[in-house]
Order: sequence, then structure tokens, then C-alpha cells
Amino acid sequence: MRTKSLTISVSAETGKVSAKLTTPATPACIITLAHGAGAGMDHIFMETLSAALADAGIAVLRFNFPFMEQKKKRPDSPAVAHATIEAAINKAISLFPELPLFVSGKSFGGRMSSQYLSANQRTDVKGLIFFGFPLHQPGKPSMDRAEHLKTVKLPMLFLQGTKDTLASIDLMEALCKSLKKATLVKFEGADHSFKAGKKEIVPLLVEATQKWMARKTASGK
Repeated sequence: MRTKSLTISVSAETGKVSAKLTTPATPACIITLAHGAGAGMDHIFMETLSAALADAGIAVLRFNFPFMEQKKKRPDSPAVAHATIEAAINKAISLFPELPLFVSGKSFGGRMSSQYLSANQRTDVKGLIFFGFPLHQPGKPSMDRAEHLKTVKLPMLFLQGTKDTLASIDLMEALCKSLKKATLVKFEGADHSFKAGKKEIVPLLVEATQKWMARKTASGK
């Protein structure tokens, strides 16, 4: 396994963002990994998850959104975030055109990825993975943020902690039942950061991700 620093060109207006590619010796597939609103691609969770996914045979392209690159606290507009995700997807394809491609994100990164894919039906993406979908604001249960998921044509994997204050697990269960191509995997006691006391959640996230991706790659559905 090795990690290489890269840059991704987003647009003439936005410029470039930093990225890191973590690659196992013989990758079975590649995944783009977008960070959340509060921490960038070098956050310990992103680093640990990327390394663990690579150990499972998955190449990982993680990247910064422009606001994180520019050290701003306010997240980018959806248009800028979507353009960054598109650029990351295209970069991943250019790096490994022969590998099955999946798109993923932590919280904000996952929601922006799904918004982009709801508006852009890409046949070169096999599926979409959410490492904690931010369904609503803390203490304000709602399904409004999930409305766009109805037009996502790809298989979706939702990895959710049962103690996530940004996603009531009851609402997540109802949401996934309403989506034909959604799979929900729950992690008992884990919060939005996938912390659950002394329990190690990242290995469980990777196991669930790897198994789901292997099924989707084999079936093509």
C-alpha cells in the first residue's frame, strides 16, 4: 500500500484542490472519498478509513473541497461542491480506467456526492456509499435533505451509527425502505463520527463496504 499526493483541477474559476491516492498492490476497485463540513481529507478518520480500505484491496482517492483548501469555515456552495466531486470522479477514472468506480463521502461529502449524482446520471459509477448521511440538523428530525435521493439511479449503501444525532435511525430505516436501491447497515452505539466508546468501528465500516462493493461489482446491479 502506498499514498501519493496529487492535485485535481476543478475549473478555471475555482482552480485546483489537493488530493491523496492510497493504493494497494493489486486494487480490485477504486473509490472517491469526500470529507465532511468540519474537517478535511487529512483528518484522522479520513486517513484511517483510507488506509483500512486500501488494506481491503480498494484504491482510495480522497480530496479537499475548495473551502477546506482555502481554510474557510463556511462550506462551498452546492455548485462548487458538485464541480469538485465531478472533477474527482474524472480524475479517478483517468488514474484507473479499468477498475470499477464507486463514489463515497463522509456526511457533507456524501450528501454533495448524492446531489451531484441525482442530477448527473453517470454510467461509469457503480454505486454510492455514505459514511454517515446527514439527514437533518441535531434535534430537528426531518426527511427534507433526502428528497433528491429519489432520483439517484445507482445502488446506495448507507452506513449509519444508531446514536447519530444528524440522522434519527428510525427515519433512516424508513428512508432506505422507500428507496429501491438502498442498503442500510447500522452500527450499534456509534455517533456521527463513528465513535462508540472503546469499540473500533472503522474495521466494521470497511468490512461492510468491501462486501457490498464486491456484490455490486459481481452483479453489475
